[in-house]
Amino acid sequence: MSMNRRAFLGVAATGSAALLLGRQPASADTIESADFSNSRGVLVDTVACIGCRKCEAACNEANRLTSRSAETFEDKTVLEQHRRPDARAFTVINRFSDPARPAEPYTMKVQCMHCNRPACVSACIVGALRKTPEGPVIYDAWKCIGCRYCMVACPFQIPAYEYEKALDPQVRKCTFCYERITAEGKLPACVEICPNEALTYGRRDELIALARTRIKAYPDRYVNHVYGEFEAGGTSWLYLSPTDFASTELPRLSHDPIPERTEKIQHGIFKSFVPPLALYGLLGLIMHSLRNGRSSQADREVKS
Repeated sequence: MSMNRRAFLGVAATGSAALLLGRQPASADTIESADFSNSRGVLVDTVACIGCRKCEAACNEANRLTSRSAETFEDKTVLEQHRRPDARAFTVINRFSDPARPAEPYTMKVQCMHCNRPACVSACIVGALRKTPEGPVIYDAWKCIGCRYCMVACPFQIPAYEYEKALDPQVRKCTFCYERITAEGKLPACVEICPNEALTYGRRDELIALARTRIKAYPDRYVNHVYGEFEAGGTSWLYLSPTDFASTELPRLSHDPIPERTEKIQHGIFKSFVPPLALYGLLGLIMHSLRNGRSSQADREVKS
């Protein structure tokens, strides 16, 4: 949905007034107090992944990202170069080399991790991003003002911006197929199509138990680490790997939720929405000055 300048300024003024009256953005504390006991997630077994890219094709179709046919995703030459999710590809498969087994490369699916305490949600000053009890972090384009703080805050560098759209750009990322898993009772599209069962959908606590069982049963196959169990406060997407995760593109993170470290600074800067209000005032003053300048110049031209 696009919004003209007058409507935007009206919404901004309303939001500013509401915050001045004491309303605050959703914080990490709000997320922490929510009930996520029934939160869902996906276990990604990179040992089982065969790099078929069917998950990419299913995601593309489910989210109507491009008009590309499923056959175009059968091209494996793209695995020769490292790729990242973007506004037209919510998930991608990359190939990595295992230092312990250089002759046996493995593939890994990457997408939004849907963190338990998401930094993107905490960074959004208008509530355009929201963590749901079911697990997904979802996005409301109507609320978004395009500040892109979510992109800066995300430790996984996932949110992507539609820079090519001049009128109604959005922040795009994996939706965790929110409508499919809640309203339709289906599996996420990527999980449903995976032919080798490298993706398992279920309750997050049960997925962690499953991952531990696989590690115990095949210690020579998996590194003893379930990525996402604790990183950055935990994520909805969990990973098993044949090698140390330092060899993958998943970042090394502490167990501390990122919002705990950033919100004090952010809320201090944006307390009572003062900086944005000052910006609006400055812009108004500039516009007023320019208008008066043009009027004075026109009067001089008429008199001469």
